[in-house]
Amino acid sequence: MSSPADIYMVTGGGLMSYAPNLVDQRRRAAGYVDRILKGEKPADLPVQAPTKYELVINLTTAKAIGFELPPTVLARADEVIE
Repeated sequence: MSSPADIYMVTGGGLMSYAPNLVDQRRRAAGYVDRILKGEKPADLPVQAPTKYELVINLTTAKAIGFELPPTVLARADEVIE
């Protein structure tokens, strides 16, 4: 699941969104909390960038503006809104 704001923009008429997966980020944050509760210092923990991203495409908007997406892009999308 991408950021709710990103999903709302695409379902509200935006063309597409490519954003970090929030479920994965929260799962990884829980690992940090566990390490801190076990005694590690927060300053010693490495900064981690998101590793999973989601691509959401709104085909209705693409057709409305005359933008044709290649089939390979559509196949890679995590969600396609029609």
